[in-house]
Amino acid sequence: MTEIHGTVAPGFEAVRDAFAANWELQGEVGASVSATVGGETVVDLWGGTATFDDGERDWESDTIINVWSTTKTMSFLCCLLLADRGELDLAAPVATYWPEFAANGKEQIATRHIMGHTAGLSGWDEPLTMDDLLDHDKLVALHAAQAPWWEPGSASGYHAISQGYLLGEIVKRVSGRSLGTFFADEIAGPLDADFHIGTGPELDHRVAHVIPPAFGLGQDPDAAEIDRDSIAWRTLSNPATDAAFSSTIPWRRAEVPAAGGHGNARSVAAIHTLTANGGSVGGQQIISPDGLERIFDVQAEGMDLVVLGTDLRLGMGFGLPGPMLPLPNPRTCYWGGWGGSLAIVDMDLGLSFSYVMNRMESSLTGDLRGAGVLLAMYGALAG
Repeated sequence: MTEIHGTVAPGFEAVRDAFAANWELQGEVGASVSATVGGETVVDLWGGTATFDDGERDWESDTIINVWSTTKTMSFLCCLLLADRGELDLAAPVATYWPEFAANGKEQIATRHIMGHTAGLSGWDEPLTMDDLLDHDKLVALHAAQAPWWEPGSASGYHAISQGYLLGEIVKRVSGRSLGTFFADEIAGPLDADFHIGTGPELDHRVAHVIPPAFGLGQDPDAAEIDRDSIAWRTLSNPATDAAFSSTIPWRRAEVPAAGGHGNARSVAAIHTLTANGGSVGGQQIISPDGLERIFDVQAEGMDLVVLGTDLRLGMGFGLPGPMLPLPNPRTCYWGGWGGSLAIVDMDLGLSFSYVMNRMESSLTGDLRGAGVLLAMYGALAG
């Protein structure tokens, strides 16, 4: 039986049990789970093994790993913080801050369209390789010149990778800093949170490798049946994403604000403690409560054009309770990462919950491991 390390507060033992059960029932390899309630840590657990360049090691308290799209939640906070300070108008045309972006019919696309996956820029016209994902300037220049793939604002289409470059360029134009630097200076640094968008060499010894899923994005075994002209195919197959690339040094060093963040459940939960508690953590007011309320400005509802068959309700960046994830409280927001990582913020309960692991599933929409631990968390809070 896998040894589980860390602590749980009295009354939350069922969360530990559900976490431990993942090794017995769900093929877990290495993972961490953390939760805060009202700003206090009630769960901080880790266990299993992590794979490194020099062989297999235990998953330690300070192990960090690429969390894929859970990174997006950090990018959302950067934009919400700039908006809260009056430096970024989420409803203003992006071209207000990035004039080149107005080309090819994009004059009225606003930051809120990018935050809500409705901008029509879920991918690129030009064929790309994985190495191109390391070149921020190339990708934003391509998008500045490109026409949207559907009428902006009319529907969501998951901007799986592109969202981060777009938001990153907006943050850079507004603040003068890259999104990774802005995040480190204004959010992670003040909170002393071990989460990084652009990971330096001093952290390499703590970075676990992901265990890739059975197939990568754009490598679906049923791809022969997919329309090659569809928005879904054009988004997810260019480039076809190999999860193993995230274990390379160039990927770690790059800032990929939609998919390249490195952290663990403790750091994700610590950052979203401010989201769950009116922007305040440990006496520090990072963002105002009104600034966070923008999360619940609904940007899209209905079937997504990229994640086919998925009925999404999207706020300002974050997902909101709806058909895909019918969470119990209305003032709850969430997002997750390819393979299974998860961040849940329940403002009604003051709850920040995160689950991070190394063995990836193929799904973009979560899996039973994080869901089971989350259900145990809500059960403990109810009990």
